[in-house]
Amino acid sequence: MARFLSRQMFREDNLYRYDQYLIKLKDVVKTYQTEAGEFTALKGVKVAIGEGEFVGVIGKSGSGKSTLINMISGIDHPTRGEINIGGNPIHTFGEGKMAEWRGRNLGIVFQFFQLLPTLTALENVMLPMDFCHLYGHAERRKRAQELLDIVGIGGYAYKVPSQLSGGEQQRVAIARALANDPPIILADEPTGNLDSKTAELMFQLFEKLVAGGKTILMVTHDADLAKRVGRTLIISDGEIIEEYLTRTFPTLTQSQLIWLTSQLQTRLLPGGATIIRPGEPCRDFFIVTRGRVEVVLAVPGGTEVIVSTIERGQYLGADSLAGNAIVRVCPGVDTEIATLNYDNFSQLLNESEPTRRQIDSMSYQRAQAVAGGV
Repeated sequence: MARFLSRQMFREDNLYRYDQYLIKLKDVVKTYQTEAGEFTALKGVKVAIGEGEFVGVIGKSGSGKSTLINMISGIDHPTRGEINIGGNPIHTFGEGKMAEWRGRNLGIVFQFFQLLPTLTALENVMLPMDFCHLYGHAERRKRAQELLDIVGIGGYAYKVPSQLSGGEQQRVAIARALANDPPIILADEPTGNLDSKTAELMFQLFEKLVAGGKTILMVTHDADLAKRVGRTLIISDGEIIEEYLTRTFPTLTQSQLIWLTSQLQTRLLPGGATIIRPGEPCRDFFIVTRGRVEVVLAVPGGTEVIVSTIERGQYLGADSLAGNAIVRVCPGVDTEIATLNYDNFSQLLNESEPTRRQIDSMSYQRAQAVAGGV
């Protein structure tokens, strides 16, 4: 199984640098013309997903979940906005280029299987390899059989879809998505047609794939599974809410959460990177969304004292720091921070008095911790 879980980058000349996000959507709008008039499924969506993330997408029916997956996969095109994956502006790709690029770099698990009815399970899994001219014929068959074994239906390799149950067809679809060993897996309700035991096995497979370096974006209605992914995006009427914000700021309204999500600027930082230096003017507000950050004071004698550690979901305002404080990423822990500039931060506090009180309390506690370390 290890051969399918290896860390792998894109089969393109573009090298992925750590200071870039793997998947970036900027101001993506998708509008459809219907008999009832114009319908906007996505409303200026901004999303950044790093390499190796396991991201869940949740929301009510019709909220835009599948449309988001279709935008990232290139199956559909945005009305406006930009979609960049691994340095590739896929919103500019024509159909031919998009199909070839998709086949090599994305594995897609569709909600309704989309298996070819006249092909066996083995042949359906071989299809992406055939399309992209990867591996020799014998190797394709071997890989397809191994993948069917991994998802637990190796004995059904020569059955056509009509001879399989819905859950078995879904497992074939998952095996097919892994055929070309793509760095990104997009899964639209991948466990929706599986019993609870099989769904758990498939989720564990996804966890192993992420541990091996793959990036997975999974739409799900399963609340229990959504709690187990590394990060959750909530879609509400075509707009994105970062789920960590609902936990961090429980007093904000839905419209305020949507606005805050759109205003945050995220950065990926390596372990040991400095965020705020002593005496450096910084009035911004930031939230740790992945990893850990430490607040350090330089004391007489040239030594340092760690006075506070900020974990995932916690936040810091620079106004709570002493002038000689250093804020940096904990050594050896790659970290993501989301920053809100001072003007937007002030607007948020002016519009939500409960949030102001919450942040004032946090700032006081952190200032006391810093003062105690001097």
